Amino acid sequence: MQRTVYVKKKKRRSAIRRVILLVVTLLTAALTMFGALRLYAQVTGAPSLSVPKASVFLDKNGKQIGDRFSAERRYWVDLDDMSPFLKDAVVATEDKNFYSHNGFDYRRIAGALLKDIKSGRKVEGASTITMQYAKNLYLTFEKTWTRKITEALYAYRMEIFYDKDTILEGYMNTVYFGHGMYGVEAASKFYFGKSAKDLTLEESAVIVAIAKGPSIYSPVDNPENSKERKQLVLSLMEAQGYITARQEERANNEQIVLKAREWADSKRVAPYFLDEVWREAETILAKKGRYPAEGGWTIRTTLDPHHQQTAEELVAKWIPKSGLQVGFMSMEPETGAITSLIGGTNYNESTFNRATQAKRQPGSAIKPILYAAALEDGFNPLTFLSTEKTIFTYDEGRSTYEPSNVNGKFAGHPISLAQAIAISDNIFAVKTLEDVGYQKFNKMAQRLGIDVTFKESPAVALGTSDVTLSDMTGAYNRVASGGKDIQPMTILSISDAEGKTVYEHPKQSKKHLLTEQDAFVLTHLMTGMFDPVFNDYTNATGLSMRPKQTRPYAAKSGTTISDQYLIGFSPSLTAGIWTGFDVGEKLTDEQDKAASKKIWIEFMEQVHQGKTAEAFIPPKGVNGVIIDVETGGIAVNECGKQRLVYVKEKDMPQKLCTDKTLREERTSDKDNGDGFELFPFSFFE
Repeated sequence: MQRTVYVKKKKRRSAIRRVILLVVTLLTAALTMFGALRLYAQVTGAPSLSVPKASVFLDKNGKQIGDRFSAERRYWVDLDDMSPFLKDAVVATEDKNFYSHNGFDYRRIAGALLKDIKSGRKVEGASTITMQYAKNLYLTFEKTWTRKITEALYAYRMEIFYDKDTILEGYMNTVYFGHGMYGVEAASKFYFGKSAKDLTLEESAVIVAIAKGPSIYSPVDNPENSKERKQLVLSLMEAQGYITARQEERANNEQIVLKAREWADSKRVAPYFLDEVWREAETILAKKGRYPAEGGWTIRTTLDPHHQQTAEELVAKWIPKSGLQVGFMSMEPETGAITSLIGGTNYNESTFNRATQAKRQPGSAIKPILYAAALEDGFNPLTFLSTEKTIFTYDEGRSTYEPSNVNGKFAGHPISLAQAIAISDNIFAVKTLEDVGYQKFNKMAQRLGIDVTFKESPAVALGTSDVTLSDMTGAYNRVASGGKDIQPMTILSISDAEGKTVYEHPKQSKKHLLTEQDAFVLTHLMTGMFDPVFNDYTNATGLSMRPKQTRPYAAKSGTTISDQYLIGFSPSLTAGIWTGFDVGEKLTDEQDKAASKKIWIEFMEQVHQGKTAEAFIPPKGVNGVIIDVETGGIAVNECGKQRLVYVKEKDMPQKLCTDKTLREERTSDKDNGDGFELFPFSFFE
């Protein structure tokens, strides 16, 4: 009996020892594993939390107008810049013990494991927010135990090196919410047209509901599923004390207003402009030693939303459905800021930017550049040249060129530079080039920012060399600025993902490319295209726009068989337009030909509406004088065609328009010795 008791006690002690040994072994194994995990974490270090971030474009007022992203549209925001409802909803729905566990919710894991064992496959997840964040950053979404173990290892490392708020912030910025949106900020802007910090309770519940399955719970694609899931989110929030029952009831009854359609519309804002902005940003960042691919840039641009919208509406209104294409841009003379830009009629069909990339013939729009060189070379608005039908020879007499005017007619008598530019006389232009020479003309064009080398042919005076609209508009803008070296720009500033400003546009140069006097005289010459007083064998070229004109503009149009140009400016804004066909098809339809002028004048009038009309103010050294258009003499009552012109002090006329010798000098086509240089016809050499 005693022996039996002894044996039982011995067996009991042995069993206890085995249990203790097992426990010690398990504890040792657990501690060893924990130590190994700790060592592994320390050796491998903190896992990187970097993710692709979208770069954001702002207009000049600071409003977002677009974005650019490499693979995922994501706008990273701090946890403090999210609605508290949003944070509470995420924790209540995805991981209620988030702030108390170390990355693993063992009870959930055990429950999920039992279900997986019963089914013989991986059917239910038990991922914490930390584990889901790890999956978003580093892993695929396949349901395998291998991926789950790897996910756990990453989660462990993250819990060691990062605090809970950092992990929650990262998770909420990496979750996919459907329709190409990653993170709560992108989702908030897409679904509700607002920032994540401004979401209401019911909106926050809708956003969080999507995370369970974007294709199933999107309120855009599946509103009923979204509503049911939203109710579940709200009930979990109420059960865990984040909201009251009354708040839950109100949020469930609140009507949800989606803004996804508005998002789609906003993505079409100035796409050609944003392409140019990104090209400029890449150049700027490279010079700063930064990489555009870093993402997360906030780029404040020069875009004026009113100017851009006006331009787009007018293009849609006046460009016929004939295949006609358009390039349009506007910029400020004092700053060079490009305020609007259109590169074609449909960006979705063609991203080719016809404003900045297409090289086409500007026609007579090149003449102000030629006349800028002529003003430097001694010409003035009252320089007269004979303009009869003329055949020019060039290339050492081996070639001839016979220019004509738009209506096939010729003045047949001397006309002034002021009249020649107003009616766009071609004989006057070619004779001017004859006197000035190719070299001075070419240097003036390049000085004003036009990337061109003119062939030695008389035709280049009439705009037969290919140039871009952006170069031409930039050149006119420099004239509008008073001759200053104003560089066109699209970017005001760039900040990185941390909010640090890495670039601010420097102040523009005060260097003069033209004297203030020549720039103003040329400007006033270009106001003549709107004045019928210059009508002769043909009308001033801007008269069709005059009925809509309410303020002074300086401009010049250009027409070839396949291209229409019009560039001009007020004292505060320059605008240029090109219309034509991509394949060089001839312009034959009157509607096609008329589009450029209609768009230009209506744009200038609409963007200036409500502003006081500005006059072009002459600088010192330039005087105004009322002259007779036909003789260039000082006007008196007996001379009917009178016009105010501006000339440099040395070029002021001395004779009255009634002086008979003045008329004789004009018809003799010789230098009258009165400040008016007359050029007899000669062949090109």
